[in-house]
Amino acid sequence: MISTIEEAQIAIEKSWAMIKSECLEVLGSELHYQAMIYHILRTYGDVPIEQLGMNVKMEVSHPTSELFKALAARKHKDFQGAFETIPDIVIFSPTIRKDWRRRNYENTLQNILIAIEVKASERANSRLTPSEIIQDIEKLSAHRQEVEALGKTMYPLMLIIDSAPIEKERMTQKALFLAEQAAADLRVGLLYISPSKEIFRL
Repeated sequence: MISTIEEAQIAIEKSWAMIKSECLEVLGSELHYQAMIYHILRTYGDVPIEQLGMNVKMEVSHPTSELFKALAARKHKDFQGAFETIPDIVIFSPTIRKDWRRRNYENTLQNILIAIEVKASERANSRLTPSEIIQDIEKLSAHRQEVEALGKTMYPLMLIIDSAPIEKERMTQKALFLAEQAAADLRVGLLYISPSKEIFRL
């Protein structure tokens, strides 16, 4: 059982060496890496199956963060007033009671320990850009604000698998610097791995 953010972070620390090793061994889509990371967290991080979700749909009714309010306002007028966010991987507290169906959205928001967004360098002749990474970092930060508005807390984490074997298809140093800066400013964790560089900041 994992009961605290600190225990969830330890599970990620225990899993990081295998995440690096296995994800750099194959070239795949973000969804493929998400599944690998899920499996590694279960196997090496000892995260109980009833506390680990993937692509969890969560509705934030009446958002309080400026970002989610703006995103909700873009929806059709019949559906404004709420915003649905879908973290790639979530470690929940035990009180989630192994139920993170969409209909259980109030409970999912209040029982997050860590929400992880995964990005991968799967495109040909192109790179991950700072804008798309920073956009995810901002969403993670807004997600934390929504959880805090409910009187709870969670830890947001950006995880980048920059596995492209060709250097020109990996993030530039400037892009990575901007992502690091945004993560630090918004207090979002950043994990990054490529064939030549590693960042581990929980």
